[in-house]
Amino acid sequence: MPLAVHLLGLSVFALGTSEFMLSGLLPPIAADMGVSIPQAGLLISAFAIGMVVGAPLLAVATLGLPRKTTLVALISLFGLGQVAGALAPSYEVLFASRVLSALACAGFWAVGAAVAIAMVPVTSRARAMAVMIGGLSLANVLGVPAGAFLGEHLGWRAAFWAVGAASAVALAGVATLVPRIPRPDRRPRLRGELAIYRDRQVWLAVAATALAAGGVFCAFSYLAPLLTEVAGLSAGWVPTVLGLFGTGALAGTVIGGRVADARLFGVLLSGTAASTVLLAALALLASSPAAAVALAFCLGFSSFFTAPALNARMFNVAGAAPTLAGATTTAAFNLGNTAGPWLGGAVIDAGFGFASTAWAGAAMTAAAAGLVALSLRVHSRSRVVTGALGASAAPVGDRVRR
Repeated sequence: MPLAVHLLGLSVFALGTSEFMLSGLLPPIAADMGVSIPQAGLLISAFAIGMVVGAPLLAVATLGLPRKTTLVALISLFGLGQVAGALAPSYEVLFASRVLSALACAGFWAVGAAVAIAMVPVTSRARAMAVMIGGLSLANVLGVPAGAFLGEHLGWRAAFWAVGAASAVALAGVATLVPRIPRPDRRPRLRGELAIYRDRQVWLAVAATALAAGGVFCAFSYLAPLLTEVAGLSAGWVPTVLGLFGTGALAGTVIGGRVADARLFGVLLSGTAASTVLLAALALLASSPAAAVALAFCLGFSSFFTAPALNARMFNVAGAAPTLAGATTTAAFNLGNTAGPWLGGAVIDAGFGFASTAWAGAAMTAAAAGLVALSLRVHSRSRVVTGALGASAAPVGDRVRR
């Protein structure tokens, strides 16, 4: 695996820390800005929505630009967003800084994923994506707790300054270590890139990704009150359990990335099915502290076990448009990260309790597993047709292999 791919993964660590760290900083931000905690929570939604919108827009806007130059510009913009957040004099300015950071984050992820894929052979795509997704896992294991620690001892603005410093390190690494990706013989055309959206396999991949991510985050977003109100654990256990989730996520990313290149659909089916079973078990056993803690680790493993395969699958079915493929995957994941917590909040407001978020999440991941099975069926049927057509159907066969 090229060193530059690992560097991109470390850059994603800074991006992921910024995205997730607000979950531990909402009370001090709300108190400092004079808003309610739910209003402060909108800063998290603003980032997720910015990712959904920004990934495809920036992918299209930078389609004709050199990849390395684009990465340098986006990580610089992201760092400026962190500085603006650290200096924000009002809630409105802080909100705007989150949107700016999300747009830059979305663009960097989309372009960075395309660059990582371009630097490795087809047989190593899932491993390359696992390295990048590993940055998100490390953000959950190290970055988010560190942000909460800084927020508690030095104020919430210190967490923004720390991510800004990490962004500067990432900028230096990208500028010096990421190679220049040769431009294609033909300049990419937007119409040609958009043609991927006529493929039903692309939309199956989008829906499966959104449902798989949304199902897990439907429960994960409300894990803290579930642990304290249902399982009966003290608040001091929450950071530990969140760290266990992140540890499971890191392990799942590493193993899933190594297996997915050879058994892509096997990873997708087993991972989404396992997440469904684990979420159902969490709903049933939430009152048991030991079970809740163990299931949090297992859920982190199963959810991130599938993440490299979900990314690789999108690049396989949209290989003719790698930049939009990365952008579409980013948008799909964050669509799930937006819809999942919303659904969890809806079932809680309906009076079903915190454990009900796991049931709702299980329904989403079960639907994701169904879509993966449908995608496999379509894929297998297409391969049979391609084999029957023989050599005269080479373009179709190429599309099926992707």
